[in-house]
Amino acid sequence: MHSRKRFSGPVCLALILLLVSQSLALAHGVTEGDKGYIMEISGINLIPFIYLGAKHMVTGYDHLLFLFGIVFFLYRLKEISIYVSLFAVGHSSTMLLGVFFDWNVSAYLIDAIIGLSVVYKALDNLGAFQRWLGFQPNTKTATLIFGFFHGLGLATKILEYDIAEDGLLPNMLAFNVGVELGQLTALSLILIAMSYWRRKPAFLGHAYTANVVLMGAGFLLIGYQMTGFLLF
Repeated sequence: MHSRKRFSGPVCLALILLLVSQSLALAHGVTEGDKGYIMEISGINLIPFIYLGAKHMVTGYDHLLFLFGIVFFLYRLKEISIYVSLFAVGHSSTMLLGVFFDWNVSAYLIDAIIGLSVVYKALDNLGAFQRWLGFQPNTKTATLIFGFFHGLGLATKILEYDIAEDGLLPNMLAFNVGVELGQLTALSLILIAMSYWRRKPAFLGHAYTANVVLMGAGFLLIGYQMTGFLLF
């Protein structure tokens, strides 16, 4: 009976993350209904674009898995704020620049790199780089760099829908505001769940399993996207 209680936590987490990983490729894009709306409207539409940005973030499982990895071992609000701000700066800048300058980048390759960001953060949490390389890579720099790729991934999706030039700047700024609001919402929920989990005596024992599963989800995304790149 004791053994069943001990392993129920990580097993449930593994199942949840594996189910989420099956939807990673779909979650990063824009739904068909939103796609049609984006393609049809023109002019300044701040509230709808704020909504679309927030919706993208709270349903973007690739972003959420990366955020989960970032805050996994962060306990102080100051540290969390620094890392999340770096991710937001990276995410925001390449999203806006990518749309405005029409950067033509393969969405499959970008999403594969986003999957790599999840793998990286899981390995970082597991202390793998210290063991393998003998030193710890700068995690703040890595968070910023991967933030660039997360934003570029969204830019590639938006460019597919030939958004109207009329009102482009305010609409994209509104979309970005929505993304950040969605990120704060998702992060708050993650931190609430993490704070409850961390109070459990078995948290550190389960941490290894959680990050191995997180890494597996990242590899699934990489494999899916590279398959799409090679076949299409």
